[in-house]
Amino acid sequence: MSSILIKSAQLVNEGKVEVADVYISNGRIEMIAQEINHPADQEINAEGLHLLPGLIDDQVHFREPGLTYKADIWHESRAAVAGGTTSFMEMPNTVPNTLTQQLLQDKYDIAAKNALANYSFFMGAANDNLEEVLKTNPRNVCGIKVFMGSSTGNMLVDNEKALEGIFASAPTLVATHCEDEATIKANLALFKEKYGEDGLKIEMHPLIRSEEACYLSSSKAVELAKKHNTRLHILHISTAKEIALFNNDIPLKDKKITAEACIHHLWFSDQDYASKGNFIKWNPAVKTANDRDQILKAVLDGHIDVIATDHAPHTIEEKSQPYVSAPSGGPLVQHALQALLDMVKAGKMTLEQLVQKSAHNTATLFQIEDRGYIREGYWADLVLVDLNKPYTVSKANILSKCGWSPFEGHTFSSTIEHTLVSGKLAFSNGQLIEKGAGERLLFNR
Repeated sequence: MSSILIKSAQLVNEGKVEVADVYISNGRIEMIAQEINHPADQEINAEGLHLLPGLIDDQVHFREPGLTYKADIWHESRAAVAGGTTSFMEMPNTVPNTLTQQLLQDKYDIAAKNALANYSFFMGAANDNLEEVLKTNPRNVCGIKVFMGSSTGNMLVDNEKALEGIFASAPTLVATHCEDEATIKANLALFKEKYGEDGLKIEMHPLIRSEEACYLSSSKAVELAKKHNTRLHILHISTAKEIALFNNDIPLKDKKITAEACIHHLWFSDQDYASKGNFIKWNPAVKTANDRDQILKAVLDGHIDVIATDHAPHTIEEKSQPYVSAPSGGPLVQHALQALLDMVKAGKMTLEQLVQKSAHNTATLFQIEDRGYIREGYWADLVLVDLNKPYTVSKANILSKCGWSPFEGHTFSSTIEHTLVSGKLAFSNGQLIEKGAGERLLFNR
């Protein structure tokens, strides 16, 4: 492994911003000091740039195996690295669904060859695979995913006995997609009756997949977790109402129940459906401006613990279908950091808070070993950004295989200059450096 010396960076880490040099050797941060003159194989002049821990995205859908016509681990991890995300945790609703330990291992084998970012994969839960779930190794698997509402794929866990079994005996963290299926079906039936199937529009999406559907399911997950003392992590909170389910009065490391917010629920509102249409159709739905604002407030005050993307590509053709037929989800991993940096520029959060919620807290929440902080001895997962260099998203610079972005045409205020993954320079000055690969994440549990 080569050595890298980063000179004169504005280092953003653990609540502070300070100018420092960082010396990296054998993949890890060996020294952080005001001035380092150690010889290195490569030197990066970071004067005027900010050095952040690479983002850790705890929720992505990279679609491999089975759906690789719209995304795959190679393409999406390239997009991640180009956007300053150095580690990802991927979801089990691939084809076939990741419901056995062998199918889980198959994904790790693909990533070992093709992932440019560090990786982990969730084990999927179903109504009938508890025996396989219980074999999950907490040391090298990020968690168990339970769909308590159906989304893309067919992994809905709606059997009460199965849910009780998973929550009672899961060997590690349980991450949930929470939308109440019965409520959604009833809402959909009402809207179809009133407007007819051809009369259903994207603007109705947050009313069909409603606040009540989210709250009913999230509150049920919290109830089950409290009953069985489960380590529960609820994904993509989309409503203000759900925030009351979470606490902010104990340290994150001591929490048994945690929550995630996603970029699209912090950026868009139902007012954007008119211009963006199905290209901002997600489950759970983007809801009101008040929901968006209250979610951000909850992120900053500690009720919601981490920020992620729920990156979930579909083709332009799929998203261009009528509302009812168009699948939910979209690509976000390449532009997550730039979106957050725009929010910093707008005064909605600080750089220190951005790093806390997108790197530090994710590492703490999942007990990731030696990542998520800029510390001596830790893996060098780092991103250098120019906060004063605008960047416009266009078809020409989108790296996700689907070839589109909900941010297309938007000019961000910042540019990602360099990304290091496990001590290797993976992206630099607009170019991917495709030698070496991401490492499998390990967990201190």
